[in-house]
Amino acid sequence: MGLQDTLMRVGATFFLERPARSSTPVDLAGRMERDGAALYNRVRSLGDSPYHRKVLSHVIGIERWGQRRLKVFLGEPFVRDEYDAYRPTQDTGWDDLLNQFQIARAETIALARQLGSHPPASTQVEHNMFGGLTITGWLHYLNFHANAESKRMRPGN
Repeated sequence: MGLQDTLMRVGATFFLERPARSSTPVDLAGRMERDGAALYNRVRSLGDSPYHRKVLSHVIGIERWGQRRLKVFLGEPFVRDEYDAYRPTQDTGWDDLLNQFQIARAETIALARQLGSHPPASTQVEHNMFGGLTITGWLHYLNFHANAESKRMRPGN
């Protein structure tokens, strides 16, 4: 493992796993529900622009890709892939993207609740950059990612 890999894994411990370690998947589902509603309302109020569509489609793609990884905890096979295949196409309209975000977040929340009531098939599932993450690490990552990326969206851009 190279220095960059080591640094990314240490970063994951401090910025993804540690903030989530005292939470359950159900706790994080509630946080994701609240944060997702706030994100949706803020982003919707910003309005449509090519930049906003680009950022929101990225957020949706990562959320869906993360769901695929979360399903490995439920026993589905691990597939090492990138998020691009999960991202809406570039010609997806603003209202459709807003709807797709709501659907994707609701599906992540449902998975979180399901994971909270079923023992996982494995304790960690690989993230392409951060290495193995726990269920709560993954859920924190998905929520943190969506919130951070959406803050790049501002009026007029």
